[in-house]
Amino acid sequence: MSGDGTASARTHGTGAARSAGALHERDAVGLARMLQEKRVSAREVVAAHLDRIAEVNPRVNAVVTLCAERALEEAAAADERLASGAVPGPLHGLPVAVKDTHATAGVRTTLGSPVFAHHVPEADDLVVERMRAAGAIVVGKTNVPEFAAGSHTFNPVFGTTRNPYDASRSAGGSSGGGAAALAAGMHPIADGSDMGGSLRNPASFTNVVGLRPSPGRVPAWPSAMPWETLSTPGPMGRSVADAALLLSVIAGPDPRAPMALGEPGRVFADPWPAEVRGARVAVAPDFGGALPVAPEAAAVVTAAARTLEGLGAAVEEAVPDFSGADGVFRTLRAWQFHLAWGPVIEAHPGAVKEAVVRNAAAGAALSGERVGRAKQGLAGLYHRFRLFFERYDLLLLPVSQVPPFDAGAEYPAEVAGRPMGDYLEWMASCYWVSATGCPALSVPGGFTGEGLPVGVQMVGPHRAERRLLGMAAAFEAATGYGRRRPGLS
Repeated sequence: MSGDGTASARTHGTGAARSAGALHERDAVGLARMLQEKRVSAREVVAAHLDRIAEVNPRVNAVVTLCAERALEEAAAADERLASGAVPGPLHGLPVAVKDTHATAGVRTTLGSPVFAHHVPEADDLVVERMRAAGAIVVGKTNVPEFAAGSHTFNPVFGTTRNPYDASRSAGGSSGGGAAALAAGMHPIADGSDMGGSLRNPASFTNVVGLRPSPGRVPAWPSAMPWETLSTPGPMGRSVADAALLLSVIAGPDPRAPMALGEPGRVFADPWPAEVRGARVAVAPDFGGALPVAPEAAAVVTAAARTLEGLGAAVEEAVPDFSGADGVFRTLRAWQFHLAWGPVIEAHPGAVKEAVVRNAAAGAALSGERVGRAKQGLAGLYHRFRLFFERYDLLLLPVSQVPPFDAGAEYPAEVAGRPMGDYLEWMASCYWVSATGCPALSVPGGFTGEGLPVGVQMVGPHRAERRLLGMAAAFEAATGYGRRRPGLS
């Protein structure tokens, strides 16, 4: 089954229509509880979200492949299993549209590329396998940039994903379709992946929570480069608790992933807000002047620091040593692009976007010594941040250096008056953090004067996701920014 249907083509019954307004707005944790307690059926929940997709997706273009009939059939089967006494999984009956770079068995997976426009995988990626095993129901796929390259979601197969808060603006990327669909109520949780900000940037742009976990926390399979640390799958949710619910399902060891951490995912479920009083918080609104940051983005970081200080944290301006992070990330990213996409580019000349071709060519030109030096730089960053977090519990940074920008642009031409040299430069506030190996998340931090969302980036010590989620939950409870939803009818 290729799942080529469009979301706007149908509605799904009067019962769904009656419940859609309530069900698509509910948080994932509460909705999961309702399903498990049989207060609502999986069929009602899936139908309600399919109706929401039909209602708002034409304006947002977040869900690009739909498998509605299959999803309704799976929902009916889930209801029957629950009625027969089966123990429900933690995601029982929750609909999810999967990122279009994650393979879904029997459902078209294009990677946003004309080369794969009709590709239908035979097996699920590990993250999808785990969501399905936990009871989630795949309703379709969400849009991505071509080969997930860049933090603005557009491609020649499906076009541009729009920001639900302002359709003239970008939803970020590369998990932009998932984030936009989440913000607009088209699904209650969203999977994604992050190399240089692909979970955090779209979360910031759409007022949701996106977590980049520590390398190995959420294992990836299949993977041609299972020892690499730059890219990792991760969760998004409309709240910290919702993101943690999904993390509890997709995290944990797997023998096919040699870097997988041994801690079971269930330890991340139901995070209570952490005790902030006495926590040591470092704040760097513009990376100590090392990066250009739009005033609106820097102001959100400063305000977040004041909020945590008001909760009893000891806050001070402090910038960790990011020396070499830019070169390390760009070198290793180019090397991985060459290995991953070089053969595709060679086999399909002219069919791959120029930015990917350039990045892969840069990787092909690297010497072994250059790659080795970048690996040494990666090690240096790890240890400098290990020592930094012996002094601090949390680091506050901007997620994106700009608020959501014009959806018609490939990337921001300038940031705070400084011209951007390429489509990566404006994302340095995220990809420098990627090179450290630390877990980081975007949590809703406020809005610009135009009503555009801006997240704050919270970075924690290596492998300290639970503490990081707790600090974010405390900030979320104190501010309530994440409760402001887009004005879609």
